[in-house]
Amino acid sequence: MGRRLPPLNAVRAFEAAARHLSFTRAADELNVTQAAVSHQVKGLEDRLGVQLFRRLNRGLLLTDAGGLYMRELEDILDRLEQATERLRSSEAAGLLTVSTGTSFAAKWLVPRLRRFRDRRPDIDVRIDADDALTDFRRDNVDIAIRYGRGVYPGLSSTPLLQDIVFPVCSPTLIDAAHPLRAPEDLKHHTLLHDVDVVEDWRSWLHAAGLADIDASRGPRFSHSAMLIEAAIAGQGVALARRSMVAQDLREGRLVQPFTLSLKAEFSYWVVCPESTAGKPKIAEFRAWLLEEAARDAAEPAGAPPAT
Repeated sequence: MGRRLPPLNAVRAFEAAARHLSFTRAADELNVTQAAVSHQVKGLEDRLGVQLFRRLNRGLLLTDAGGLYMRELEDILDRLEQATERLRSSEAAGLLTVSTGTSFAAKWLVPRLRRFRDRRPDIDVRIDADDALTDFRRDNVDIAIRYGRGVYPGLSSTPLLQDIVFPVCSPTLIDAAHPLRAPEDLKHHTLLHDVDVVEDWRSWLHAAGLADIDASRGPRFSHSAMLIEAAIAGQGVALARRSMVAQDLREGRLVQPFTLSLKAEFSYWVVCPESTAGKPKIAEFRAWLLEEAARDAAEPAGAPPAT
């Protein structure tokens, strides 16, 4: 059985009129006519079967019944206001679950998270590192970062990073027994492969005009982070995405031996359900991600060594 509630517009009209003891001032507050407030209050009185106001020439007075009803309403409306504020606060703060690929989380997102925590310490970010596609309802995820073409039916998608791909290696290889001075010097070095990168060594060597180097040789890694660690350890030359190695290049753990790069076929996208895209904490995190991507694009990743 449904609740037997009075019309809520009539309750609002009564509460405003009772606070102001004036239909006119209540009408101004509610942005309706004085006649509308008077009509709603009269309808409420008829529904309740009691008189709530004494109408005087110079204003209104609450009857005993009206005063009792007003005190009860004030308590109810205070609790409603508090519940609404708690809900708004929970939507603007609290736990935020972010799904992204394992390597992107390790090499790009996690190193930057402190800046978001400094900005919004009231939002607790939970990173769900998973290379599988996200089912937002099943996985209880708020927002995701995905590598693809940005076509995600039923979801809001915002472009984050357009990547490039180029060789990187440990600085120790630049002046090793077989120095890396020109692309053809790669024939003396181990090629490290990322199975997740569409643009492979064959593509890069073709763009460099090299047909006599076996592009298939060398170890393969299922995650970019492992590939990069192998390159940092001096185990060979990796073909890597800029987003994955920018910090390592800036801090000198890796160098970019050649200037030639390829535009990545896919991009990084910020993805969430259309129905929740406007939630405050989701919008705040998305805006921060875009700021970080712009910062990343503006900062040099590291210049190739002099040759």
